[in-house]
Amino acid sequence: MTSQRLVVAGADTHSQTHHVAVLDAGTGALLGDRQFPATLAGYRAILAFISDFGAVVRFGIEGTNSYGAGLTRHAVAAGVEVREVIRPNRAERRLHGKSDPLDAITAARVVMAGEALPTPKSSDGPIESIRVLHLARDSAVKARANVLRQIAMILVSAPVEQRERPHQLGEKALLNTLRRSRPNHPSHGVEHATAVSLRSLARRHHHLSEEIDDLTDHLRDLVAHAAPALLAAKGVGVVTAAQLLITTGDNPARITSKAAFAALTGVAPIPASSGKTTRHRLNRGGDRRANNAIHTIALVRMSMDPRTKTYITKKRGEGKTKLEAIRCLKRHLANELFTLITNPPEVPDISDLRPARQARGLSLQTVADHFGVWPMHISTIERGKRHDDDLANRYRQWLNAA
Repeated sequence: MTSQRLVVAGADTHSQTHHVAVLDAGTGALLGDRQFPATLAGYRAILAFISDFGAVVRFGIEGTNSYGAGLTRHAVAAGVEVREVIRPNRAERRLHGKSDPLDAITAARVVMAGEALPTPKSSDGPIESIRVLHLARDSAVKARANVLRQIAMILVSAPVEQRERPHQLGEKALLNTLRRSRPNHPSHGVEHATAVSLRSLARRHHHLSEEIDDLTDHLRDLVAHAAPALLAAKGVGVVTAAQLLITTGDNPARITSKAAFAALTGVAPIPASSGKTTRHRLNRGGDRRANNAIHTIALVRMSMDPRTKTYITKKRGEGKTKLEAIRCLKRHLANELFTLITNPPEVPDISDLRPARQARGLSLQTVADHFGVWPMHISTIERGKRHDDDLANRYRQWLNAA
């Protein structure tokens, strides 16, 4: 094949194999297709196979953040323009059939058509580290919640004395009591077997809590380094900041505008006008985890930020329901969060607060009483685990005046 020929390629990816098809970029004719192993040697063979037919214009890959992640990284590192191809819907597959070669050819035809396909995440930087830590933390949180449900289920059918005792204790006290209990061997009867099970579940809950705290600390360090301005924003916590960064990826330049970010996170309303009726409907697409993160930030700000409370009151005065007002707020939040990720301002340094307080011989309780907050609130601000620029500035001014 001559080097002047321009070609496009498509890949149908799986855990063990990838099937690749190559088309002529001008005529759309199929030049060849082949299956390769999903290994480093296989990735090299794929690029060599495509290059044999000509210069690669674009490479469409399915599952760029799952089975196709390795191939995507290898192709991008080799200078190939990669686009993420969405798998065909079931109706289309029923019409045209389903096989690995057909899916690879379809992927190549989609990129050849010049559709506005998304640029895949690079998945090779600190955000990828945040993603895998967030995944581990999320599974631990779900497992811990499942442990609490199992304890409740066991107590429902436990012997009367064991069932009535927990009502006298709070959740934390109950878990500590169960974890430190010393039941007899289960062979002594149902009551002892139940006690052993409850102790095991309470210990599991304790271990999972320690694991979650450890992963959260790691996430905080990575997020603070990757996007300090995002983490410092009002209402944004470690988990919500991590999720927004995961949605954006290591290459945020792939999201070209605030509107694109709003669409990606599912907070951009969809036009639903017809005739003389002009309206928009709720967008249920986009990354639902990112949407949930923005929703959480909106709720936090509604509870503690005066400007947000004023905005919601204004929207309610315009005749919008509470949910509609929150959707409007989420759209504005998406614009702000996108700017904090892609063009972050400088975050004020708070490392001077604790030394200045200690130099003046002030206790956390004294500072907390002055500002009307809990001592732990001041401590977390000093340690950088809580971001409140307004309070930090007032705190610094008070220390300087003192």
